[in-house]
Amino acid sequence: MNTYFNITYEFDKQEVHRQIELAQKGYICVADGVVLNTANRNADYLKVVNGSMFSICDSSWVPVYIKRIYGVQYEQYCGSEIFKDIVQSGKYRMIFMGTSQATLDGLSNELVKMNPAVKDMQFVELPFLNVEEFNYPAIAQMIEDDGAKIIWVALGAPKQERFMNLLLPHLKQGVMIGVGAAFKFYSGTSENRCPKWMQRHHLEFIYRILQDPKKQLKRCFWIIWTLPGLLLDEKRKYDNSRK
Repeated sequence: MNTYFNITYEFDKQEVHRQIELAQKGYICVADGVVLNTANRNADYLKVVNGSMFSICDSSWVPVYIKRIYGVQYEQYCGSEIFKDIVQSGKYRMIFMGTSQATLDGLSNELVKMNPAVKDMQFVELPFLNVEEFNYPAIAQMIEDDGAKIIWVALGAPKQERFMNLLLPHLKQGVMIGVGAAFKFYSGTSENRCPKWMQRHHLEFIYRILQDPKKQLKRCFWIIWTLPGLLLDEKRKYDNSRK
């Protein structure tokens, strides 16, 4: 694990899966540009993100920045990829929490094609509440009764990270992973990930803007606003480490 832009990342995919297998309980953040930006503007949220086992890098741009500042090459490991890898592996009992019932129904139908065991797993629609208002002891008891090792949480950032942080003390077992839009990507109902050529050229943010301009333009504004300061701070850290 290494810390860049004040977030602790695990870039090694094999190590990500090894830690998941070994962990009794914990949570993993999927850190895209929104998480990176919000965490660096909100100290309490940064503590939540770094209270996880680690974050995986959902942003294709963060490895570019790290390469230019540190000369070290890393790869993106986005939420939709880790979601697919774990579901297809067939290694774990899972529970899927968040988003709408229609999306969950579509997700269940699609994931059975990847892993037939999914048909016996729970897809749980969470009520629309402020993050402090959930009945965390009851949710933890449901997970314990289910016996799930992997708890997928799709509430969108920053809510899903705060949800996992608040649920953690009540859990006896299970690794939570906040995957944002991955449920929609694999549900076959409403939203797809951008084409591969856009992913390769770091243009996924443009696709997201076209899909939901009102929401995404606001996010992009804050990312653009804070990015220069983040890059300068990281460059200073690197320069100071070399003195």
